[in-house]
Amino acid sequence: MGARPGFSVRATIAAMSDVHSDQLLSEVAALPQLPGVYRYFDAAGAVLYVGKARNLKKRVANYFQKSHGGTRISHMISKIVRMETTVVRSEAEALLLENNLIKTLKPRYNILFRDDKSYPYLKIASHAFPRLAYYRGAVDKKHRYFGPYPSAWAVKESIQLLQKVFKLRTCEDTVYANRTRPCLLYQIKRCSGPCVGYIAPEAYAQDVASAEAFLMGDTQLVLSKLEQRMTTHAEKLEFEQAAELRNQMSAISRMLHQQSIEIASDKDVDILAVKVQGGKACVNLAMVRGGRHLGDRPYFPVHVEDAAQIHHGEMDEDVEEDVAPVAADPIEVQVLEAFIAQHYIDVPVPATLVLSELVSRELIEAISEQAGARVTAVFQPHEQRRRWLEMAQTNAGLQLARLLAEEGSQQARTRALTDALELASDDLDNFRVECFDISHTAGEATQASCVVFEHHTMQNREYRRYNIEGITPGDDYAAMRQVLHRRYGKLAEAIAAETDALPPGDAESEGIDGSDASPKTRTARMPELVLVDGGKGQVSMAREVFSELGLPLSLIVGVEKGEGRKVGLEELVFADGREKVYLGKDSAALMLVAQIRDEAHRFAITGMRAKRAKVRVGGSQLEDIPGIGPKRRARLLQRFGGIRGVAAASVEDIASVEGIATDLAEEIYKALH
Repeated sequence: MGARPGFSVRATIAAMSDVHSDQLLSEVAALPQLPGVYRYFDAAGAVLYVGKARNLKKRVANYFQKSHGGTRISHMISKIVRMETTVVRSEAEALLLENNLIKTLKPRYNILFRDDKSYPYLKIASHAFPRLAYYRGAVDKKHRYFGPYPSAWAVKESIQLLQKVFKLRTCEDTVYANRTRPCLLYQIKRCSGPCVGYIAPEAYAQDVASAEAFLMGDTQLVLSKLEQRMTTHAEKLEFEQAAELRNQMSAISRMLHQQSIEIASDKDVDILAVKVQGGKACVNLAMVRGGRHLGDRPYFPVHVEDAAQIHHGEMDEDVEEDVAPVAADPIEVQVLEAFIAQHYIDVPVPATLVLSELVSRELIEAISEQAGARVTAVFQPHEQRRRWLEMAQTNAGLQLARLLAEEGSQQARTRALTDALELASDDLDNFRVECFDISHTAGEATQASCVVFEHHTMQNREYRRYNIEGITPGDDYAAMRQVLHRRYGKLAEAIAAETDALPPGDAESEGIDGSDASPKTRTARMPELVLVDGGKGQVSMAREVFSELGLPLSLIVGVEKGEGRKVGLEELVFADGREKVYLGKDSAALMLVAQIRDEAHRFAITGMRAKRAKVRVGGSQLEDIPGIGPKRRARLLQRFGGIRGVAAASVEDIASVEGIATDLAEEIYKALH
């Protein structure tokens, strides 16, 4: 194993037996000296860390050799109660598995890039006269897809360009099949009118082929073919067709000049620049597709500082005998490598990556193996690539500066709120606010929302909606009473049980009031502030509920609309008898309260509308499908007797409904299954 003289894994880790179980230490000692991936779990079953190793036994044993001097790695090790390992054939395979697990399990101590949304594509739908379409989702082999694009704007701009140059249709198949005269797009020369036979199938197919070649960056080939076709028509004295092709060539030339497209060997390139500052990081991804720079998108990872310290600890400890220590990678390299490994797991990787940092060769080989094609990484590029990279680096710095400014502003708002309400502010990062709102339409489909603000931002994963039942329709007070009971009833019982279990006088020291976020009390933690959207009536109802549950009344604050219900004139109403407070329309505290209140209102009303639509027609699922409007939805529901009948129907049955083409029937079937 290349250990130090006299080193014994069992002897060394035995010193940790007072912290970790004998079973765990035995598992560590029995690990093979093979490449693999390991996962650490805490007592609650949450994943703490995922790592890879050339030698599982040596790497994992190093974690348990000493206390690591009170660092982040020491804090993590103290939480480990269980371990899982997977042996693989190579380090490249370990790297891919590691990042698949990181993306899936979201460990607490790994650099993690969250998926904010999927990438959009430009789709050329399969048809006798194919159409251009914006698309987001899983791709298939039935249609042609180009991308991914960094934004919806980039896709829509490309569609507009193709309409101007090649006049391809964008209408839905059902609209196309029912046209009797050309639409407005034909009149403004954005479509060649295939729906009414104004263009031959062969000519339209040539335009589609030219559009596909253009999207793949073969611009010169497109121009050459158009010139050949123009010459052929001119020789046959078909001057009208020749003029049309001449206009297409002119449009392409103008567009190339306007967008400064480089006609070079680079067709599909991703440019990646990283910036780290103030414990935060930004990776800016710029995309070049078909020789066109389509724009960029920033990514902000989490757990950067924790993961960086653990990585340094691994490099310090993972040293073979008589081998000089290997310097730990700079944090910029760690962040960029984590992004490349996680991002290209489920996104197509282009042939060339232009990078701001020098990443490991093993990583590039691993993603090449996964992609099934060679990927080239370029560090310190020249000419056009250098200009692309400089642009990406500038944008990374600007985006990170914006993030830091926003976070600083949010922290200032949190402090302003705690100061204005005279709340304890020793731990602003864990200051938690829960806000409630009631929404209904004349008593129909009543829903209550609860949104959460913590760590200086809205925590949308912790949002909850409550269906309110068994009350008089339109009784907002009864609805508020019900939601507060449901939200805090069990929590109050848990707090009381924890308090009873403590020795006399220890309740305050253990943070039972909710001020401590330690694992021991986290499950019974109350927020520091409970906001209700409303004035004295709503606050009185909340006071009754909290009195019944034995919870502090000082937590409850109502947000009462000011005179004329104008924004900025809101007043805060307290449940514990304090006088109402007007913070002032320019107050940072009021801005935060309004932000949380407005989010609770938005979350409640969207849930209420969805519930109302489902109750009324049972067809809200159909409305979410592109191409399904009120008429088609009504026909489907009438034909099959409701949404369940539509879901039970086959593609052929759905396609038999008037106005539903086979392609749309397939989309409906997929959406409902």
